[in-house]
Parts: sequence; structure tokens; C-alpha cells
Amino acid sequence: MAKEPGYLLWLQFAGAILGIMGSLILPMLIVFIAYSVNSIEHKADTWKTLFSLPISKLSVFAAKYFYAFFLVFLCLALFVLFTLGFGNLLGAIKPSLRFTEYRIEVILTKVYFKLFLSSLGILSIQFLLSLLFRDFLKPMGIGFICTITGVLLAGNHWKHAYWFPYSHPMLAIQALLDGSHAKPGPAGMPVIEIDIFSKEIIISLTIAVAVFIAGYFIVLKKSVK
Repeated sequence: MAKEPGYLLWLQFAGAILGIMGSLILPMLIVFIAYSVNSIEHKADTWKTLFSLPISKLSVFAAKYFYAFFLVFLCLALFVLFTLGFGNLLGAIKPSLRFTEYRIEVILTKVYFKLFLSSLGILSIQFLLSLLFRDFLKPMGIGFICTITGVLLAGNHWKHAYWFPYSHPMLAIQALLDGSHAKPGPAGMPVIEIDIFSKEIIISLTIAVAVFIAGYFIVLKKSVK
């Protein structure tokens, strides 16, 4: 590893984290966050009390959703900071590992931002499921099955996988991990281009908005069980 160029070290180091993050950890984390945000009201049976307050249902629904939104964003932001921090720490402790010769901060931030956008469709779906079902097993079970299905579809390079929201995180990082975004740059260092708003991201954002709106009208017209 000491003989490898800095950009290759960074791709191996960050790529290993991104691979497991995009395929399993992020989707399952979203399933857990979406359930946790609504579980207190389910356990205490306080939904009717909450919706009887002089606050619009839209405010309650949006506040809970954006709290889950913030938790996912915070998690991914910490992944960026710790990945950069530990990579540079390794370079400082062992200078023969040439992490410092390649600046990956902007690239890594863009990749994680794309990963965040790719997760919003899943977040909206799981948030709605956690509102409709008070038990843990239904939203968790649906989320787990859909996550495994999404990994299989994206992993097998099915050409229509981008229509399935649970495939989006893996699709968002797939091209980076296989090196197809790297182009020759100055001084022999590759320039990695990140297409943030690719088709799976557009579909993810569309699903996120559509399910959010649909979820609000479901909550507005139907009491939460």
C-alpha cells in the first residue's frame, strides 16, 4: 500500500465504507430512524392528543419528517468528517501512506450528498409506514425486504433498477466505486466527476415529494391506528 498513489489509497479507504453504507447500512438506518421518530406517540397512544392540539396536522407531520430528515443528514455528514479525519490521521502517523498527496474533500462531500439525496425516497416511504403501523415489525419487515431486493437489483445491474427507490443508494455510488467517473487530470492525478442529479436521484426526489404529500393527506383524512 505504501507504493500506491494517494488517490488510489483514498478510493480504497473511502470506497470500502461507501460500499457497505450505500448497500445496507443507510437503508436500514433510515428504516430505524423513521420508526423511532414516531414510536413514542405509538407507545404512549398520544396521536389523538397530539392532533387535538391547536397546531395544524401539516405542522406536526412536517416537523416529524424534517426531524428524521435532519438525523439522516447528520449521520452522513459525520461519515464524511470521520472518513476524512481518519484518512488524514493515517497519513500523518505513517507518511509512507500518501493520503496527503490527493485532496478528496470536495469529491467525498459530493458523493455523500448524492447518497443523501438518493435516500430521501426511502425516508418518505418508511416515514409513512411508521405512521400507519404502530408495531415495529411491519415497517421494519417491509423495509428489510425492500432493501435486500434493491441491493439485488442494483448489484445485478438490472437496467430498470433506478425505478425502485431502495436501489437508489447503491446506484448512487456504483459508478464511483467501479471507477467509471475517473478521468485523466494534471500531473497524472485523475479528476473524478460526480453527476449529482442523475436519473436515480431525480426519481428519488420525485418519490420523496409525492409520498410526503400523499402521506399528509392520508394523515389528514384517516386517524392513525
